[in-house]
Amino acid sequence: EEFEVVATMGHVRDLPENEFGVDVEKGFEPEFRVIPSKRRAIERLKRAVKGAERVYLASDPDREGEAIAWLVAKVLGLKKPLRIEFTEITRRAVEEALKNPRDIDMNRVNAQIARRVLDRIVGYKLSPFLWRKVKGAGVLSAGRVQSVALRLVCEREREIEEFVPEEYWTIKAVLRTPRGEKFEAELVKVGGERAKIQSREEAERVSAELKRERFVVAKVERRRQRRNPPPPFITSTMQQEASKRHKFSPSRTMALAQQLYEGVEVDPEGHVGLITYMRTDSVRVAPEAQREAREFLAENFGPEYVPPQPPSYKSRKTAQEAHECIRPTSVRRTPEYVAKFVNRDQARLYELIWRRFLASQCSPALFDVTSASIEAGRFTLRATGQVLVFDGFLRVWKPSGERRERAIPELHEGEELELVRVVPEQHFTQPPPRYTEATLVKALEEKGVGRPSTYAPTVRTLLERRYVVKDRSGRLIPTELGKRVNGLLVRNFPGIVDVSFTAWMEEQLDEIERGKADRVEVLGRFYPEFLRQLKEAEERIESVRMREDEETGESCPECGSPLVVKDGRFGRFVACSAFPKCKFKKPLPTRVKCPRCGSDIVERWSRGRKRPFYGCSNPDCDFLSWKPPGSQG
Repeated sequence: EEFEVVATMGHVRDLPENEFGVDVEKGFEPEFRVIPSKRRAIERLKRAVKGAERVYLASDPDREGEAIAWLVAKVLGLKKPLRIEFTEITRRAVEEALKNPRDIDMNRVNAQIARRVLDRIVGYKLSPFLWRKVKGAGVLSAGRVQSVALRLVCEREREIEEFVPEEYWTIKAVLRTPRGEKFEAELVKVGGERAKIQSREEAERVSAELKRERFVVAKVERRRQRRNPPPPFITSTMQQEASKRHKFSPSRTMALAQQLYEGVEVDPEGHVGLITYMRTDSVRVAPEAQREAREFLAENFGPEYVPPQPPSYKSRKTAQEAHECIRPTSVRRTPEYVAKFVNRDQARLYELIWRRFLASQCSPALFDVTSASIEAGRFTLRATGQVLVFDGFLRVWKPSGERRERAIPELHEGEELELVRVVPEQHFTQPPPRYTEATLVKALEEKGVGRPSTYAPTVRTLLERRYVVKDRSGRLIPTELGKRVNGLLVRNFPGIVDVSFTAWMEEQLDEIERGKADRVEVLGRFYPEFLRQLKEAEERIESVRMREDEETGESCPECGSPLVVKDGRFGRFVACSAFPKCKFKKPLPTRVKCPRCGSDIVERWSRGRKRPFYGCSNPDCDFLSWKPPGSQG
């Protein structure tokens, strides 16, 4: 048959830019209007459908795609639009979709309209409130998911600032077997109680006592440990892994994934989509994809790499199970083959997706784990080692941050060991780490806030609005502006920035999609309380002028001008307010005291290094550490 494929180029109608665009009195009816820049595209679409026997609407297979199909049908006046969807752009998938057209799913459309209206209410009413109340800070914005994300970053920063590090010590013993093999064991119990050593004096006392004891193997346990493969990617886990391994931001990852999904010219196949749809929270795998993966594993790695039954993974309860995981459209298109047709970053992301999917269909890895309990007077030490017996999924997927496996020598119960040396080591408890873009996405997902399509834009908006900045290692730090905006929202609009409320609202949108909740009722429950909070906040709060820089109370040692705290690309620092006339600057103290002399610890960066080290601000003290008390880990 003759088909003409015409792109809508995204939305053709939307809420107006400069008006509220929601008729509250008529059941929160959205006033969708033709987007001016899309008029020519609409004319092209109208010419294309004129005289057409059938019109298929093949927008993306999610809520937003369903709403686009519905709006296109209305603009074109289609009486019986045929909706088709596919999660991969391949000949087989498109042909299958054309055989099974359906009506537009109005439950899905209503869920998307509810989201759009909800976001318009919050953004349109709350953003001007911020403009009026926070002067001199440029264009501010608030959003339903964005404001919760900002709250998470600000609360994490407060936890770090209030964190008081505690000293503790570990003690290891290097031991030698009668056969001359050396290994390490760690002190775990003192007098039958868990070892808890909190000072240098105590560590030295225990170390001295250990040196006088006999070391005897009390118990040896051996077991076979099975490590299961990870599930295939969903949107959030793909973003996290791409960030960890390749330093891609969520936005960069999604742009690359979009290109792989839309496809490239592959010789000799022609144009083909390389991965399935990339906005998904489901780990479901199509049976035909499972079969192909199992055949590929058997042919290329051996039958032992194919589990008796395909692995089964459970999606979150909020997942849209009609979707699939993110996977290659064919595992037979190996990363080496695909690399010839794509650019370097596309190839790197494709390899991640390919390896993760293939690993998810693979047999578990097997380890032999040995654990030995060693008695030395009133002390108990433990040594643990593991040996890889069968690599299974590890053949194709090496988890990031994996520590090298370490074996311990053959030990026998009752045999005496020789003490080589005792190694006491000082540590300090660490505050929770600042969020990266990827770990913030993970936190939002775990708390049920936002959905696959919203993660990357949410984080990007926080950065664009200068509510947060990144330090040199890519961690997110709230700016003074971000803290001020968050404080206003938390105090005056607790519902908007409440994590559990926002997660509940996401569940309500899911219920609308399932046909179990009504769009107008959901919006009707939210709107009056929101308006009440807005009115009270307008009357109660005085406008504040945002000072760009916060004074420290100190004077510049070079010119005498006040010193101020500035937000820089690599975090906060202290500088002279007379800049650029005076270029004096120094690191911002971390609010952690030096364990040697009690002066402030400061963060420093050495040339060419990609991570900070920490030193004492006292020039007469030589304390330096990669992990000081209060470091960000």
